[in-house]
Amino acid sequence: MEPVAASAAGPGLDPALGLDVDLDLAQVRAFAAVADERHFGRAAARLGITQQALSKRVARLEATLGVRLFERGTRGARGPGAPGVEPTEYGVRFLEPARQVLDAGRAAVLAVRDAPARPLRIDVWGHLYAPLRTVAALIEAAPALDAEPGAGRDYPAVAEALMRGARGGADAGFGRVHALPGGDAALVRRLVRLEPVDAVLSARHPLAGAAVLRPADLRDSVLRYPAETVRLDFLTRFADRFGVAARAGGPNLGLESFLARLREEPASFTLFPADVPLPDDPGLRVVPLVDPTPLYAWSLVWPAGREHPGIAELLRVSARLAAERRWLDHDPVRDWLPDTDRP
Repeated sequence: MEPVAASAAGPGLDPALGLDVDLDLAQVRAFAAVADERHFGRAAARLGITQQALSKRVARLEATLGVRLFERGTRGARGPGAPGVEPTEYGVRFLEPARQVLDAGRAAVLAVRDAPARPLRIDVWGHLYAPLRTVAALIEAAPALDAEPGAGRDYPAVAEALMRGARGGADAGFGRVHALPGGDAALVRRLVRLEPVDAVLSARHPLAGAAVLRPADLRDSVLRYPAETVRLDFLTRFADRFGVAARAGGPNLGLESFLARLREEPASFTLFPADVPLPDDPGLRVVPLVDPTPLYAWSLVWPAGREHPGIAELLRVSARLAAERRWLDHDPVRDWLPDTDRP
């Protein structure tokens, strides 16, 4: 691999001149974001700058170092078919030292501000579906990350708080993201996990004895919502897609109350992500859905341009666990995702 020629944007790294090269932290931060995201557009959104500004920063860094850090136009690793970038051999070598430089920069700023590093605060929502299972796995896989999960009411409430940036509020949110009436363009979203969904129904339901069910098999049943129907976008999109006309909601009185009601309704069913730890109840049946398998999308969101330092570590851990545990497996032929959830 050949080093790139020096340009007017900065001096080349001539061995005769030694290694005393001044690094611009904004350029290094841009490089690290692109290396994490494998995509210039997503990295720019994460940093709250334009893609053109990001590209210029990376180009100037490459000119300063005298090497090419990325191969452009590769297949994006974070989204099927998305054009992306991959670090070159030099980019791989530079990445970890670059992160250490950024960490040192943050430590220097904290030293003069006389303030300790603040934990990464993550508000989660969708509590009936146990989002803390995934958040806990991320935190446990990053022992150096200081994170504090908290409770949010729902996505609209968490999104509003993040965009408002209230002092002492959360730095990020975790749950299922859906369209908001006023939009959420000021937030960066990163898909973390796609979880298969099961049908949960009364043991007296006519389909309770099935080993597996197709979503279309449930067309003549009543979809029971665990809260008011306007608050559960995923269930509504499922019902619209598979022709489930009968739907019933009510106040959210917690998991135990909800399952007790479902147990007594032989015509009803609901949906739960497959790994949610439901109580062992002989009055209920949990049946996998196939042909297609619905997937529930868990995402991390945070304010564009106001990224807590812990976000980068959380994203790195998320990518590693997704690869190890196949969290982002998605076959459009085999699976179903609402259009808004597609990676």
